[in-house]
Amino acid sequence: MNEFQKYLSKRVLFAIVSVLVIISFDFFLFRLMPGNPILIDYRSPALTRQQIEALSKQFGLNLPIWEQYVLFMKNTFEGNFGISIFYKQSVSSVLFPALYNSLILLLPATIIAIFLGIFTGKFAAWRRGSASDGVVTGTSMAIYSIPTFWLGGIFILIAIKTHAFPVSGMYVTGAVYSSVFAQLSDLLDHLVLPLATLTLVLFGQFTIIMRNSLIDVLQEDYINFAKSKGASDRYILNKHAVPNAELPMISIIAVNLGLTVGGAILTEVVFSWPGIGFLIYSAINARDYPILQAAFVIIAIVIVLANIIADILYSYLDPRIRYQ
Repeated sequence: MNEFQKYLSKRVLFAIVSVLVIISFDFFLFRLMPGNPILIDYRSPALTRQQIEALSKQFGLNLPIWEQYVLFMKNTFEGNFGISIFYKQSVSSVLFPALYNSLILLLPATIIAIFLGIFTGKFAAWRRGSASDGVVTGTSMAIYSIPTFWLGGIFILIAIKTHAFPVSGMYVTGAVYSSVFAQLSDLLDHLVLPLATLTLVLFGQFTIIMRNSLIDVLQEDYINFAKSKGASDRYILNKHAVPNAELPMISIIAVNLGLTVGGAILTEVVFSWPGIGFLIYSAINARDYPILQAAFVIIAIVIVLANIIADILYSYLDPRIRYQ
């Protein structure tokens, strides 16, 4: 086994242990929440004790906690997330369409925010101390500190006043489309406001991280040496400075690729976007344990995989930390 295989094996083993710990925490966390999901979902005073016990048995809530845990771990590794208490259908049939809807929002928002943040971070770092640096940095910090629900609310108010874009959902309720293009046009109209909100929320931190990392690199001796050789500013920035400033960005991007799966909860709730964030919000209110457990398992796996990819990219971009 060569050095890279040993390095990768350690990272995979660490990832497996991390997922096991997270899944176990996932199971116990939601059972600490107050409230009986049966009584919450079946809000009927006519329910008898026998009916409540039968429903609890149907969803496995009558078993001792350790038996529920063993059954949960077994089903999770088999890919069986059980039956939703609230929706009364398989968790997979509810979860994966919501995950697909989230990706429609999250992927373009993340990609746009990354490229926009890198560009503005480069611009601000190269002009450090200038008025333009102050404008870019101040704007980025202001946007980064704005609460998501507040920013989304402002967009909704503007849209309502101007009748520019729809403010909720993915499509017009009950709409019948004449073609795929008409359906796609409706989707894009509904996508504008949540996409703008999430992109701005993510964009600020990417700009700040890129700027600060690039400023540190621009003070290194090899940058001054390149300047003394007569290299152009564009060449120094793109060939020497930016590649060495990418490492912190990779960490932030890797974490965000995982966190944005669940981190868009507020955006999806504000705009009633039927993604995994909105699903988690609804499941919390309904104490729907199977939905919550499955959603957090998916999020945990995505975060762990994103960090493994980041580790591999680190070792590729910076030989000094390779295989450590």
